[in-house]
Amino acid sequence: MNKETMQFWILISIVAISGFSQGMLLPLIAIIFENDGISSSLNGLNATGLYIGILLISPFMEYPLRKYGYKPVIILGGLVVVVSLMLFPLWKSFWFWFILRLLIGIGDHALHFGTQTWITSFSPENKRGRNISLYGLFFGVGFAVGPLMAPLVKINEATPFIISSILCLVAWLFLFTLKNDYPEQSIEINSFKETMKRFSKATKYGWVAFLPALGYGFLEASLNGSFPIYGLRIGLEVSIVSLLLTSFAIGGIIFQLPLGIMSDKFGRRNVLMSALFIGFISFVAASMLEEYVLALTVCLFIAGMAVGSTFSLGITYMADLMPKNLLPTGNLLCGVAFSIGSLIGPYFGGLFIELFKSISFFNIISVMLLIIFGVVTLFGNKQPVLEKSRSF
Repeated sequence: MNKETMQFWILISIVAISGFSQGMLLPLIAIIFENDGISSSLNGLNATGLYIGILLISPFMEYPLRKYGYKPVIILGGLVVVVSLMLFPLWKSFWFWFILRLLIGIGDHALHFGTQTWITSFSPENKRGRNISLYGLFFGVGFAVGPLMAPLVKINEATPFIISSILCLVAWLFLFTLKNDYPEQSIEINSFKETMKRFSKATKYGWVAFLPALGYGFLEASLNGSFPIYGLRIGLEVSIVSLLLTSFAIGGIIFQLPLGIMSDKFGRRNVLMSALFIGFISFVAASMLEEYVLALTVCLFIAGMAVGSTFSLGITYMADLMPKNLLPTGNLLCGVAFSIGSLIGPYFGGLFIELFKSISFFNIISVMLLIIFGVVTLFGNKQPVLEKSRSF
């Protein structure tokens, strides 16, 4: 195994452990707070700490990456996650845990920003879709396995946090075996104003590619945060709601790699458009078949198979559109778009359930997918004509 291959597998392994810790925290803390009698609204507010952390740190991430390279940024991000996980059992307090989740958001974003940018920069164009889909696959598997730790809370509330922090620590130690590298440089960023200029330029190149990331954040957060409420209100049992969410997740995991390879062969935009349209049709069908559990399970599996890869496809699409020296900025903005989608998803999902009691919850997701499909179809092939400048 050559150094580059070894580097790739270490990077996606740390991403899998990160996905595991995120997937564990969401249901685990929700269960702990629910058992302690904390309201569902405050419970949801605590969960937003992760995404608020991502948004707060985003404008300040690019400078250290360009100055110090990928490795230090990923190591620091991983360290913040490990230490935060270790601190959870020390003091069970709503606001202390909110701050820890905010710190995990900051650490995870540094880790993902560094790994995404590193992988997209060293991957040849004909393998970029495959490599990023493996990145998404490993994160997805970790995220799916994470909730299995939640039942350990019955043994001791501290147990899941301790196990998760140990796993993260082991994966983190492997990062020290990597050789540091730097993104392609232009003029060094030395001010917040210049960072904002780069954000603007990157947005002109890749704004269409940011929409799938935003859409996936909206979809994932509203499906996991709002659909259980809707499912219980239409008479579905908790076990059925879990089965439906699992079927969506499995569809996304199984087809992550095939879709990535297809995007290398047939073009990122073409595969994205097909995935978005199939996802739209699947959720429309789901809205009509709510009374039939088996049919609903199949619809959500097909939806997961189609749109479960929209984040990783969006990253590779962005990398195709973006000049190489703007790749760090583009990866950063993909993370920001995902976080914005994750923040607004549960809110709009909950609002839709309250205001439109006679309309299926799946319709808000299908409309969102249709809008993104339309934008990618109409504007996805148009490249901006920007001045050739060394100023970015």
